[in-house]
Amino acid sequence: MKTKWILSIITTVLLLALVNPVFAAEERELKDELIYDVLVDRYFNKKINNDYEVNALDPAAFNGGDFDGMASELLFAKEMGFTALSIGPVFSTATYDGKTVRDYTKFERHFGTEEEFQTLVDEIHNQEMKVIVDIPTQQVSADHVWAVENPEWFTENEDGSLALDTANTEVQEALIATFVEFSEAYQVDGFRLQDADKLDAAFVSDFSKAIKEVRDSYILSDQEMADSGAFDAVVMPGVEKTLRAAYKNFDQDMTDVTTIMEQSKNNLIQVDSLTGSRFTADIVAENGFPPTRWTLLLTQLLTMPGIPVVQYGSESAMNGTELDESHQILDMAVDKELVDHITNLTSLRNSSEALRTGELEVLHDEDGWLVYKRSNDEESWIVAINNASSTKSINLSADVIGQGQELRGLFESDIIRQGDNGDYRITQDREIAEVFHVTEESKLNSAYIATLVVMYVVFMMFLWFVWRKGKQRKADAAKQSTVEKNPK
Repeated sequence: MKTKWILSIITTVLLLALVNPVFAAEERELKDELIYDVLVDRYFNKKINNDYEVNALDPAAFNGGDFDGMASELLFAKEMGFTALSIGPVFSTATYDGKTVRDYTKFERHFGTEEEFQTLVDEIHNQEMKVIVDIPTQQVSADHVWAVENPEWFTENEDGSLALDTANTEVQEALIATFVEFSEAYQVDGFRLQDADKLDAAFVSDFSKAIKEVRDSYILSDQEMADSGAFDAVVMPGVEKTLRAAYKNFDQDMTDVTTIMEQSKNNLIQVDSLTGSRFTADIVAENGFPPTRWTLLLTQLLTMPGIPVVQYGSESAMNGTELDESHQILDMAVDKELVDHITNLTSLRNSSEALRTGELEVLHDEDGWLVYKRSNDEESWIVAINNASSTKSINLSADVIGQGQELRGLFESDIIRQGDNGDYRITQDREIAEVFHVTEESKLNSAYIATLVVMYVVFMMFLWFVWRKGKQRKADAAKQSTVEKNPK
């Protein structure tokens, strides 16, 4: 079964690649990206000479991850099929997550040097991936270098951190000048503005224009918010809550998922973020089995409209109810079940324009049984997710699938053909997700079969001829031996 499943995935991806070849980083648009969301400190620790007061046993402390470590282990994210790395803030900071910035013009010493950051960016680009850097402005350190000379630029938060007033013209000019220079120097591919819902809209618009004059870059929001047009993409409002509620347990209402899917195109979509609890915490609270729940949800996330953002550790069902528990060190030696599932789904998405940007048609969304179609003029897919406690079935008409087609399941290896009544009947066991590729029904080719028969007959005749020649040689050798032993 596993061999058939792997062959099915490989065959489908190869066929799709002929029509929709996976393209290089410079050819991708934001709508085509698959973003892996990480923190430098929690990725991989390679160098010990920058481990200043590091304590890997304390989740609130610096754990040792650095630029060199990330550069050396890029294949972990690359091989899962992600096309962009969002690496968090990289600037001088008081905390491991980079939020409490001290100086935007210096790199955090725990992470590495200017040269090591440039090497990281170059390595990411060499892997045909893009790199996105976070910019925190609303929880910076009370010791921020700008606070000494320009205290009027800031307001104080309840926790003692400072928030830059992005409506202030001088603040806008300082931030834009700083990150235009940063973009020119390091050629990163985008910025994600933290606490984006608190920023002045005019500032974001001016910031975006200035950065794009330097380099074609993505300007992203980290928050669920209405799209003002200043960002290239925002997180879809309600997406986290809806997906978590639907998949934390079985037999959940799926109608809200349908509503989200119908509005998620061109938005960032994610099930959790690096600012709160992990989805696994919801599963555990329901006494669920994380690998099963994650398998269903990832199938949803990576086949629905939108730009997926997957947080590091999702491939190992990382748990955590609050910060800093949800920022564990990345474990690359995990069981490969979820890693393989992510890889298979991203391979399909990266090879299929229909799965990235095609039309959506929801065919069923009741009783934990969600079925939808993604299609364009070249290809069609049926995604069936049975998040129920019982086996489910659905008949899909020829109006949906077409006449004389077949549905090829890529994970369970099912092949569904048109029935006598003209329908295509999908039956799926509980807690199973499947992606069906709609193709023309395969028929036996008489000429091909005749060729195989002829080849078989010729091969058998060849074996018979070799056997006869061998037998004749043995007989001749025996006769010759008898003559030599009994000369006249």
